[in-house]
Order: sequence, then C-alpha cells, then structure tokens
Amino acid sequence: MQSKAAHQEHLRAVSLRVTKPRLAVLDAVAENPHADTETVYRTVRDTLPVVSRQAVYDVLAALTTSGLLRRIQPSGSVARYETRVGDNHHHVVCRSCGVIADVDCAVGEAPCLDASESHGFSIDEAEVVYWGLCPRCSAPPISRPRS
Repeated sequence: MQSKAAHQEHLRAVSLRVTKPRLAVLDAVAENPHADTETVYRTVRDTLPVVSRQAVYDVLAALTTSGLLRRIQPSGSVARYETRVGDNHHHVVCRSCGVIADVDCAVGEAPCLDASESHGFSIDEAEVVYWGLCPRCSAPPISRPRS
C-alpha cells in the first residue's frame, strides 16, 4: 500500500489540492482494490466520520478524471475503482459471486490487442473483461457423511 506521502505527491502531480477526503479515498481504494462506491464510502467514514456521501462521490470523480484512479464497470455490476492505472491491464469477473481480479495485458504494450477495423480511430487502449467462475465458486460441493 502506498504511503500518505506518496498519495500527497500524486495529488500534487495532477494539480489537485491535498485534502483529508482525497487522501482517505485514495487509502480506501488502495486497501480495497475493485471496491464499489459504497465500500469506499464506508471505509472513508471509518477514518473521517463527518465526510458526506456526496463528498466521496465528488472525490472519486475528481481522482478518476485526473487519472489517479481507474473506474471499471463490468456488465451488470456497479462502478468499481482501483489505484492500478496506466498499464492497460484487464479483469476477470466471477459470474457467481462477482469477485474481480486483475489480468495483465494480453500481449505487449497498450492497446494490447489489435482491432480488426479501426474505423479511422487512433486506438490507444483496449479493455477486456474475462468471465468465468472463481476457484471458490467452481469448487465441487463438499459432501457430508450421512448420520
């Protein structure tokens, strides 16, 4: 996990003021990769009990816009946030429990994949979501002896 000093440095590097709510949100997301907004809010409230839900939403938006956080939203899921930015990594999502894990870039550097047709776009990023069952959800049920 990054230190408070590192978070302060990152905020200044993107011309954002260093505030307690911003530091608390960065800490919350760093502690809870792929956290949804409610998890971030509850975690921030543990350290800053007076922070409002709207303040957390505003901080998440500012940190995402500035590039300090990445917002992902797999199909059928609420928005989630992570501090791993800038490397064009992908995600794997469990169809059963919804757990999300990082998957490194498919091959090479961004955009990691070549589109069959660019339609004139200058493509600089690819986003892939792999779907399946996590080890816990795909494990066969444990049979219990009958008594």
